[in-house]
Amino acid sequence: MSNLEHWQSAALPDTRTLNGRFIRLEKLNAARHADGLWAALEGPGADPKLWDYLAVGPFTERSAFDDYLAGLEASTDPWFYTVVDQETGVLDGFLSLMSIVPSQGRVEIGHVTFGASMQRTPKSTEAVYLLAQESFALGNRRLEWKCNADNARSMRAAERFGFSFEGTFRQHMVVKGKNRNTAWFSILDSEWPERQRAFAAWLAVDNFADGKQLKTLEQIRIATV
Repeated sequence: MSNLEHWQSAALPDTRTLNGRFIRLEKLNAARHADGLWAALEGPGADPKLWDYLAVGPFTERSAFDDYLAGLEASTDPWFYTVVDQETGVLDGFLSLMSIVPSQGRVEIGHVTFGASMQRTPKSTEAVYLLAQESFALGNRRLEWKCNADNARSMRAAERFGFSFEGTFRQHMVVKGKNRNTAWFSILDSEWPERQRAFAAWLAVDNFADGKQLKTLEQIRIATV
């Protein structure tokens, strides 16, 4: 059994902007971000499946969406970040750190709500990378990812990002009148250095040609073990 006699609680997330190569994560601000998020999530070309496994949405009324964003801004757990394209300043979606338990060094990436403009692009990978990096920099021992076990896209994403599957909580929730079995994944602090190197190598300039990846994240992670 590991001796954690000298371990100290993790720090809480703060309002600092987290900068990456493709995107930056700004603390969600409803007044400043509402127009861009509405366009990304509910505008022309929006992903029709975006809200299927989320507890809210889709939104047909802008006023309801604005009220929702105001609640996200006020929340401290979850703690929400807006995804901003570094080159264009366009907003692509939001995500959060949640289930924040500093005394145990535990935190989760959740409420992942990415517009069609960033799905299956380096921006989505970098957003998760930046929050994972921040989670361990804050001193957490464990980073979690949870999703509806029927959500194949989220399950696949967790595996691609290097989270380890831990099991399924059966009949965990009722969401939008339907049963939700919840799949649990995690990355531990001892595993993060290897995951971090793989993320950084995948996001590097020399891993892309004409906007397409040369090696997958999984290929790089296997090669760095």
